[in-house]
Amino acid sequence: MDIAILSVSLNVHSTRRIVQEAQALGHYVELIDHTKCSVKLGEAEPKIFLGEEDVTHEFDAIIPRIGTKVTRHGAAIVKQFEMNGVFSTARSLGITRARNKVRTLQIMARKGIAIPETLFSINPNNIGEQIRLLGGPPVVIKIQEGTQGIGVILAESKKSAKSIIDTFYKMDTSILLQQYIEEANGEDIRIIVVGNKVVAAMKRKSDLDEFRSNVHRGGQTEKVELTPKERYIALNATKYLGLGVAGVDLMRSNKGPLLLEVNASPGLKGIESATGVNVAKHIVKFVERNAFRGRK
Repeated sequence: MDIAILSVSLNVHSTRRIVQEAQALGHYVELIDHTKCSVKLGEAEPKIFLGEEDVTHEFDAIIPRIGTKVTRHGAAIVKQFEMNGVFSTARSLGITRARNKVRTLQIMARKGIAIPETLFSINPNNIGEQIRLLGGPPVVIKIQEGTQGIGVILAESKKSAKSIIDTFYKMDTSILLQQYIEEANGEDIRIIVVGNKVVAAMKRKSDLDEFRSNVHRGGQTEKVELTPKERYIALNATKYLGLGVAGVDLMRSNKGPLLLEVNASPGLKGIESATGVNVAKHIVKFVERNAFRGRK
């Protein structure tokens, strides 16, 4: 097959791993920098250009690895490939839904997936009431479109929480507030779903000076066995967002597993190292099974 990886650089470890596995399986793979792509509308058929090169019909499948700062443009490029009949491991709508934490949690709450108590508002005049609605401090403050633990803050007192929230409001930055799950003890679980199967799972634990457990924040990782409930949440969260490949983050609480967020472009380095699972190969095999369905 001819496969395009929508990514800004081969220097990104996860992108490089997928390219390696696709080539090892005999496929032609090309890196397409989606930030340099344009879509031309108004003719009989919309066309996708990489610079001046027409790539509309060059690929059997695409694997999007869309960065946070270019979500809208990247999703629009994915959408055009979809409309032209090219298989994608992530639907454009799924990418935009997953990138926004509030939208993800709204969908999960509607579908009956357990989540931490969460509040979002843009009212700077009742911050005290917002904190009280979550049971008081400590509270977790998150930027709605943050990733890799960036923009996640633990406010341990009402005073610090009010100061941080007020600052974000004045900066016109969209945030959400979440109940702090103390019994999680700085741990969460990252689950990789490919198609309708859980292929890998690891536990991440924060270091002594950091409550965020992300690998990019120095969190420690180890392979973990999932409960049936955790598998159910991971598989259904991925399905509800319309993603073929996803990283699902859960937290274990006294009430059972709680969904934190879903990542449409999960990193592979940490989980492949922790579990020994060749996640990149699973992604390419998923493309093999699905690329020609529905093609003219």
